[in-house]
Order: sequence, then C-alpha cells, then structure tokens
Amino acid sequence: MADIKEIIAARVAKELHDGDVVNLGIGLPTMVADFLPEGVSIILQSENGIMGMGPAPEPGKEDVDIVNAGGQCVTIVPGAMFFDSATSFGIIRGGHVDVTVLGALEVDEKGNLANWIVPGKIVPGMGGAMDLVVGARKVVIAMTHTQKGKPKILKSCTLPYTAVGVVDLIITEMGVMEVTPEGIVLKELHPDYTVEQVKEATEATLLVSPDLKVMA
Repeated sequence: MADIKEIIAARVAKELHDGDVVNLGIGLPTMVADFLPEGVSIILQSENGIMGMGPAPEPGKEDVDIVNAGGQCVTIVPGAMFFDSATSFGIIRGGHVDVTVLGALEVDEKGNLANWIVPGKIVPGMGGAMDLVVGARKVVIAMTHTQKGKPKILKSCTLPYTAVGVVDLIITEMGVMEVTPEGIVLKELHPDYTVEQVKEATEATLLVSPDLKVMA
C-alpha cells in the first residue's frame, strides 16, 4: 500500500506550479510534500495555522510543537509563519489557496465529494475540508481507486456530502481523471493497468480522452 500511496503522491506533486499556495489534507495528501519538484517554490499551508511547511521530518528529528492539522509532526521552511485558526480560515475562505489536495471516501461523476463521515462511525469532525473545497481555486482528490475492492468513484455518492460539484481532478494508482460537465474523463493511465481494468474498478461512467497519456 505504501508504494501505491507514493505513486499517487508523486503524481499529485506534478500538478503544483511555482508560487502556488497549497493545502495538503490529512493522510495520503501529506506525502505530496516529499515529492515537490526541484526548483519549484510551493507554499504549503495547514489550516491549523501554518504557512510554509516543508517535507516530513527525519526520524528522531521531530519537533512536537510543530504539527499539521492532523497532529503529525512537520518541518517548516525559511520564512514560514504561524497564525491563529481565524486568520487561517480567512485565507482559505478568501480564495487565497490555489490548490487543495484531499483524500476521499467517495467521489461521483458530478464532482460531488464525501470525505468526512461514515454513518454510525465516530469521527472528530469535518475539519477544514468543507471550507477548503469551496475556497480553493482547484480541488485535487488523491486516493486509492477502490476500498476493499469496492469502487470509490461512483455515479452518485452514498455517504453524506462534504460539498457538491467541487472536485476538479482525481488521482489514483490507476490514473488521472478530470471531472468535466460531460462526466469523468480518464486523461492518464498508469502503465500497470488497462483501460478496461480502470473501468471495471469505477462505478461511474468513465470517458476516455482521445489524447490518453501514460501516467507520469
């Protein structure tokens, strides 16, 4: 599973551009910080009040006073700053985050997102996801394509929505998919899979781009 997550995180990193302000969600998305392109300046923001996070700390060099919104120890880069949650969400809600990268329980072909609760399960809360997906200019979902063999990309979400019509791009170990008004379009295919395998693992109708590329 670690290798799959690294494949996804590395591909997500290629979506980021010089000067972008980027929020990385809890879990798999935090790994993106370890794959940022060389020579590209990305400003990583955490909704608990950090602007300027770096890659994960080396084992044994963690600072327990510097953590992200998920409580994981992180590093900071020169020029980083800290602020309260009100300021942090003012940045998010004000449209100053270029890209947010989040995990998902379910995504559907209309770009609806369910990523915060399974009914009957105890969770700490929605966190910043609801604000991030409506405040960020681009929403990228980074997740495994299936959960215990069951599709996570559906015709319609069955779990409670986080937000509707917000997802722009879905990146899994199988490929890169764009949410368009016509539906979900497979733009890149990982070489370990066939188009037929991706379709079989996807409940939503999957359109295939005429310019389908190999997943970088």
